[in-house]
Amino acid sequence: MLISLDHFLDRLIRFFTSLRLTVVCLALALLLVFFGTLAQVDLGLYKAQNEFFRSFLIYWGPKGASWKVPVFPGGYLIGGVLLINLVASQFQRFVFSASKIGLWMVHVGLILLLLGQLLTDLLSRESTLHLREGEARNYSETEREAELAVSDVTDPATDKVVVIPQGVLAGEKNIRPGDLPFTVQMKQYFGNSVVEERAAEAAQPPAATQGIGPRATVKELPRVTEMDRRDVPSAVVEVVTPQGSLGTWLVSEFVEQPQKFTLNNRTYELAMRPRRHYKPYSIQLLKFQHDVYPGTDIPKNFSSRVLLQRPGTGEKREVLIYMNSPLRYAGETYYQSGFDPDNHGTILQVVHNPSWLTPYFSCVLVGAGLVAQFATHLLGFARKRRTA
Repeated sequence: MLISLDHFLDRLIRFFTSLRLTVVCLALALLLVFFGTLAQVDLGLYKAQNEFFRSFLIYWGPKGASWKVPVFPGGYLIGGVLLINLVASQFQRFVFSASKIGLWMVHVGLILLLLGQLLTDLLSRESTLHLREGEARNYSETEREAELAVSDVTDPATDKVVVIPQGVLAGEKNIRPGDLPFTVQMKQYFGNSVVEERAAEAAQPPAATQGIGPRATVKELPRVTEMDRRDVPSAVVEVVTPQGSLGTWLVSEFVEQPQKFTLNNRTYELAMRPRRHYKPYSIQLLKFQHDVYPGTDIPKNFSSRVLLQRPGTGEKREVLIYMNSPLRYAGETYYQSGFDPDNHGTILQVVHNPSWLTPYFSCVLVGAGLVAQFATHLLGFARKRRTA
């Protein structure tokens, strides 16, 4: 039994340190990039990224079928095996010595590069901040993700907000939002939809019984794949208390104002909105500037002068954000991304990436390792020539 276990471990080590495994992983990665790029035509960029590159396996099934089978390894699986292969080969084949220091630096740099990409996929977050001149906000939004906000607004000074992510709305039927005294039951969920006003004589039944529901209809639409468009989810939810149902509400990003109801002398609001990321500070747009080249409509420069305020530390300062000059603060980077058509509002892209330095450090380490390895061989060659 012991001999069998040793034999198995020996074969396992030989497998993960094999050069053939490296070549196979690189070949699979090339195929993955090729097919993933082609899939963007039908799936769109974001869905193709999730299905091909941010997955362990790629699944396929006939159109209309409820089942799928794995047909190809995904980006996480290929990258993970390649990372294990690189680390195992490093410790199996290379002896740490002065003559091999360059190779060690190169391989450590490649390992950090793979780890940095994995951490970027897992930890990074991109959101947007829309501001009009004079407006201040302490949160940014992920526009391609939605959430249902259930708020207790009884106290005029503070609101108690419980959010239900889009993934929970799509997958759960009975949701208990925090410690609120009711349950939200999902009656219908629409991944992409349109909400329209319901005519009085319309044969189509109303979308819901409360709030805007009796005056509206909701229709499901196909999921969009274009880069400049996004899905607008909607849902019909029922608020159920221990005493019984309070009715159904239509919640959607098409409904701009929150819908209110009262329970036990407390006032609550329901609102479907883009996912929010709150900060311990606020950013106020003081002035947006959009310059064009004289006599043309070609943009020359657009910039945002903002006021950064953090009550917890007393910090208050003005910052100018423009192209290639972002604001880096509290682990996030604010880029000038766009502007509203009337030139009185700005759009800032907010990037949160804790591992943003890893690729730079990896490239420096690989470059230094190549120089060190070349210099080691060059000095050895020169020493032999002098001896000769």
